[in-house]
Amino acid sequence: MSSKMTMTSKILVWMAAGLVLGSLINAFASDVKFINDYFVNGIFHVAGALFISLLKMLVVPLVTFSLISGVCGIGDINKLGRVGFKAFLLFMLTTALAITLAISVATIVGPGQGFELAEASKSEFTAPVAPPLTQVIIDLVPSNPVAAYANGNMLQIIFFTILFAVCILMLGSKGKSISDGAEKLNDVMMQVVNVVMHIAPYGVFALMAKTFSLQGLGLILPMISYFAVVAIVLIMHATGTLMLLLKLLGKVSPLQFLRKLRTVQIFAFSTSSSNATIPITLRATEKRLGVDNSTASFIVPFGATINMDGTAIMQGVATVFIANVYGIELGLAGYLTVIGMAVLASIGTAGVPGVGLIMLAMVFNQVGLPVEGIALIMGVDRLLDMMRTAVNVTGDAAITTIVARSEDSISMEIFNDPNAGSVEDVHLPHKGSA
Repeated sequence: MSSKMTMTSKILVWMAAGLVLGSLINAFASDVKFINDYFVNGIFHVAGALFISLLKMLVVPLVTFSLISGVCGIGDINKLGRVGFKAFLLFMLTTALAITLAISVATIVGPGQGFELAEASKSEFTAPVAPPLTQVIIDLVPSNPVAAYANGNMLQIIFFTILFAVCILMLGSKGKSISDGAEKLNDVMMQVVNVVMHIAPYGVFALMAKTFSLQGLGLILPMISYFAVVAIVLIMHATGTLMLLLKLLGKVSPLQFLRKLRTVQIFAFSTSSSNATIPITLRATEKRLGVDNSTASFIVPFGATINMDGTAIMQGVATVFIANVYGIELGLAGYLTVIGMAVLASIGTAGVPGVGLIMLAMVFNQVGLPVEGIALIMGVDRLLDMMRTAVNVTGDAAITTIVARSEDSISMEIFNDPNAGSVEDVHLPHKGSA
């Protein structure tokens, strides 16, 4: 049965098929009512939306049970604080490195020089208002945990679940049955992730087909310099900066890491959502990379909320691009402000929808660039958002691996086994089976 395709290959094939079909529809049938009504806004839209909902459905219960069993598995409050502190510092470091790389490359290439503003002036952009940092800190603590769970507010869920799990530990033997129950429920949720993975290729196909039917590759042409610089820096960061940190700090093979993370990156690319990809990232870090549940269950959801490497890269390049388009000289002080702002904004706007554009509006206001310039880059932002998300989840998994290595909570046997944790076939139990 060696000829059977792996899950990653299946997803890749269906993703490519969706991309090709969507691009063809966009090029040749974008104004055919039947195709738009029944396929693009019908079958593709429904199948893609169902798939995203399935993934989001898993996030809250999986993070909750995984965190409870993880914290109880650590069994030591000091270690929990240490893991959290290391992860936080590394997330801030990678964000700073990402935006520095973006500004450096963009300054050398100079996207936006000689750009015609006639087209752009027709677009309008109203910047959404970002909450002040004080409010973000206050909002860390849920006044109503049920509302936090209902709205999927990740930082509040993480705060409440950790507090709850720490108190289970404090109860000692009385809390043992609860932590055992959470561990069993976590196993059940992992099995649900396995089941969902089996319909993933078709969900990915529908998402890609719809996106490219609506977007098309023609949108990129006028913005090719901006698009290319962002894409190149995203690839440089994911395969260069992050892998260098993984090699130096984590002392593991970057090639093996990237091989095992392919499925996660494809999921992130198709869904454009770090949060929706949490179940797949958690499964990969634990089953494929061998990280202990105690470390992975804490860092992965935390990273999905505050780790914004891809978004920081987009901001760095967009700042240089808009400055060039409007002929505004920012200078070294301006660029240093952008770097500082991006790192702070990645904490300050964690978990806010449409976070990339809010952060960009904040950065533009700070350095005196016209906020309406954001309208220029919104056309290609959807495609870049897919790439940014893939880079973000790569960062989440890399930092989880580095921290796990420093805490000696990773199985190198699993990490080095190329087949460990690959998706097994799902069999429904039959009557009479053991």
